[in-house]
Amino acid sequence: MKSEYYQTLVESVALGSFSKVAEKLFVTQSAISRRIQFLEEHYGYPLIDRSGPVLMPTEAGRIVMDKANKMLALEKELIQNLHEFEHKQSIHFCCTPAFGIAYLPELMKHFMLHHSSTSELNFSFELPDTVVEGLREGIYQAGVIEHFESYDLHEFDTFKLPDDELLFVTSPLLGIEDQEVTIDQLTSYDLYIRKEGCCSNKLLVHNLKNHGRCCTEFARTIICDDLHFIINTVSEGNGTTFVSRSLVELQLRQGSLREHRVAGFSHNHHRTLIVSKNYPANMSLRDFVSELVEMFG
Repeated sequence: MKSEYYQTLVESVALGSFSKVAEKLFVTQSAISRRIQFLEEHYGYPLIDRSGPVLMPTEAGRIVMDKANKMLALEKELIQNLHEFEHKQSIHFCCTPAFGIAYLPELMKHFMLHHSSTSELNFSFELPDTVVEGLREGIYQAGVIEHFESYDLHEFDTFKLPDDELLFVTSPLLGIEDQEVTIDQLTSYDLYIRKEGCCSNKLLVHNLKNHGRCCTEFARTIICDDLHFIINTVSEGNGTTFVSRSLVELQLRQGSLREHRVAGFSHNHHRTLIVSKNYPANMSLRDFVSELVEMFG
């Protein structure tokens, strides 16, 4: 049943005249009469008492009007919800800190330039395990993890991004000129690392363990969760760190840091974009995912 038929019935009783209803709904009076007649034939009862100076509902008409008002209210709510869905779709995205610091500013700049209607953007930095768990719990709709171990991601859509490279870096003030070094050339210095469980920490511990070494062999191991602080401290000549190349690309180009690799170490991390399988239904999220994938070619 078309909603305009119910609206015509409700307005006829409210205004008391077919001519007034026709004027309000911008249709002819005969069209109004036909709609009421259709409803009466459909339900098998007269719905409008036309005998008096104003239109009045019959007993059956009151029953139909009660339901009609409820259906019109539901349709109004439905239209409003769809309108909000179209214009206020949200994005809940989570990634590892290194990825967020290196790539989110440029990604957001480009995305907002072309998708300014997206009204709710939520971004979080977490460890890879937390990113995956957050997607499973529905806290996030999409995320990027950097990892060397395998994850069971069968319940998501995944996109492989280019690998991340992790390096030891030092200041030229320390005088280590070779790009390929031994671990013994580095252990005499302080090691700055992030907390246990972070991407770089996991890979470093894995590499050291495979060579029968550990972080305690460095002069001191300083744990700090502030990546900017670590990079600035090492740039000033205070020790070394094992860090994503994307975070220190500028310092390497400028010469304030030097890169080093250790023979036999794994220096590559996988990068994986993880998305909830229903993401195409959210146009803003779908466009965000497309922008992110295209950003890496």
